[in-house]
Amino acid sequence: MGHDHAHEHAAAAGGNRTRLAIALAITASVLIAQLIGAVASGSLALLGDAGHMSSDGIGLAVALVASVMAARPATDRHTFGFQRMEVLAALANGVILVVVAALVGFEAVRRLVEPTTAHIEAVPMLIVASVGLAANVVAYLVLRGGDRRSLNLRGALLEVLGDMLGSIAAIIAAVVILLTGFAEADAIASLAIAALIVPRAFVLLRDVVRVLTESAPHDRDVAQIRDHLRGAAGVVAVHDVHIWNITSGAPVFTAHVVVEPELFERGDTHALLDELGGCLAEHFDVAHSTFQLEPAGHHEHEEHAHR
Repeated sequence: MGHDHAHEHAAAAGGNRTRLAIALAITASVLIAQLIGAVASGSLALLGDAGHMSSDGIGLAVALVASVMAARPATDRHTFGFQRMEVLAALANGVILVVVAALVGFEAVRRLVEPTTAHIEAVPMLIVASVGLAANVVAYLVLRGGDRRSLNLRGALLEVLGDMLGSIAAIIAAVVILLTGFAEADAIASLAIAALIVPRAFVLLRDVVRVLTESAPHDRDVAQIRDHLRGAAGVVAVHDVHIWNITSGAPVFTAHVVVEPELFERGDTHALLDELGGCLAEHFDVAHSTFQLEPAGHHEHEEHAHR
């Protein structure tokens, strides 16, 4: 069952790399179009959106490289392999999102305080922003579905979502400017987008911190797992329980299990280990588990030895 879980995880990672590669190609193409459109229309909104898109491209490229590195096998020095590279990439993506939101917000406030007198061609701005929105929708649909089990992909998805909102803001601003000539609509829309990006970035960073601090996964109840293991025949107690994520969707579990001495005498420890491992895999979706079996009374001896 653990082998099947590992195979499913590897297959999901391969699918994530394909999603990331497609989204990166779309993002790079739209970035070029936005830069050309910004120069042709004189729109700072498009230029800002292009800057946001460039951060998306960097984030997607980092996520893709991290995903490839995460697929490398474990070594004697990196005994868990390089799976945590995906978490580090998600951390980078979260930081990029916060920085972009701060820069966009700062620039939006500056434009409201010091209104620009530059002429903006609203029609080219509207066309390019609409193309950007369509491309972002496609990229979002490509990435969606892999984000549930990958922090790395979730970070990339949030960046594309943020740029999608940026394209919508640019479209609204272009329409307002086209109909009313109110240039400040550009800055107002940018400020709203910055406010939308920040909460999503902090949610991503919160999940990254949970993994890096080796906190118990939020969807795993340690007390429930401990009680479940105690229900196995011959188990007296369970202590020194640890559960954490190597990367998103890859929980690891260790515990000391106190068993009746007769279990060792009968040679039934192998069967118990199989039962405990199967219990975790089946009921709690934990494929990688390690148990230290101890006869009753050993725990007290162990505590005395460490005093």
